[in-house]
Amino acid sequence: MLKLDHVTKVFTSGTFGGAAVTAVSDVTFEIKPGEVVSLIGESGSGKTTVGRMILRLTEVTGGTITFEGKDVTALGGRRLRGYYQHVQGVFQDPFSSYNPVFRVDRVFEMIRSIYLGGLSRAAWQAKLRTSLEAVGLEPADVLGKYPHQLSGGQLQRLLIARALLLEIRFLVADEIISMLDASTRIDVLNLLGDLKERGLGVLFVTHDLSLGHYISDQTVILRRGVVVERGETAKVFGDPRHPYTRMLMASVPQLDHKWTSNGGPQPAAEVEPEGDLVEVEVEPGHWVAS
Repeated sequence: MLKLDHVTKVFTSGTFGGAAVTAVSDVTFEIKPGEVVSLIGESGSGKTTVGRMILRLTEVTGGTITFEGKDVTALGGRRLRGYYQHVQGVFQDPFSSYNPVFRVDRVFEMIRSIYLGGLSRAAWQAKLRTSLEAVGLEPADVLGKYPHQLSGGQLQRLLIARALLLEIRFLVADEIISMLDASTRIDVLNLLGDLKERGLGVLFVTHDLSLGHYISDQTVILRRGVVVERGETAKVFGDPRHPYTRMLMASVPQLDHKWTSNGGPQPAAEVEPEGDLVEVEVEPGHWVAS
């Protein structure tokens, strides 16, 4: 359905663009219909940049992105609008996706005016109700409300409902549950699972390995803009080959392990580090996150 082929993104800065930073380098993977692929990496690894390039919010420096066999890296005008009828994104902070002075109805009315202007009022209302119910929302509970009157989980579901109105075939889900509480997270994940069963392709961008393992068929591990490991999720998590992947796995807190009495974690399997080593001095009783 969607394929990235040797995709690279270089950002330039400075008065004459003399400074260059490679955010994504030679990234290649593909996503099939009805498949969820988790793109996993630490902050700054290039995950969001990949998602933005797929959504044409950031231009590609090199390589190609194809959707159903057609190169989309140079789309513009009506062709780009047609692309957005099939490919949409939902992002980390649902509150930033809404104008606080408008009711949420405005989001849906924009979709109608741009893409579905030919629908009668009755047909539009029926389609809107179906989309809201598909994400577990009652129209009476959310329509006519301002964003601040709704929870983060409701706003995220509304964004997914917006995508469903277009009958999309591919969704970029960029850290969409990182700001939600635990009970709401599982609801949104299960919703993505339902959409997957309907044939929707999903790129699930996350830094949380447990969430990626829960939902995805394939996993891509990204480090400093480079794919260091990819494959079936069960194989990547069950037998990680790259040292960075093994380090990530070893860093995940285990429910069946407790902290020791001296304030530190119980010993875990040692992993050979990659790259430069940095010595950090930690005083007793203090936590250091890296």
